[in-house]
Amino acid sequence: MVGATATHLRCLRRRVDDDGWIRTLTEEAENERMHLMTFIEIAKPTLFQRMVILMVQWIFYVGFFIIHLLSARTAHRIVGYFEDEAVISYTLYLQEIDEGRSPNVAAPAISRHYWQFPHMRRCAK
Repeated sequence: MVGATATHLRCLRRRVDDDGWIRTLTEEAENERMHLMTFIEIAKPTLFQRMVILMVQWIFYVGFFIIHLLSARTAHRIVGYFEDEAVISYTLYLQEIDEGRSPNVAAPAISRHYWQFPHMRRCAK
């Protein structure tokens, strides 16, 4: 969202087209929001944990906006590092499910709808 906002404002100031970049960044922001919404549905964080999430989001948003204003290239590289870590985290989570340390819960309705998963019945092990 930071990238989309900064790009939007820059294009307005310069009166130039964004070549579709704002839409791409907005779609990526929506996708990340859906990852968070799916996490909330699965993990069921407490009110305190939700407040921590909210606080961290605001701190990150303001800090990342400043970084993006100083160097968009650095900001996008930071996002790349986060995406690398997300792949590692999801891989470890799937490994925990496969090894029986975490329950294999059904995908929440919100994620099935957004990512257009087919309705699947749970398989018995």
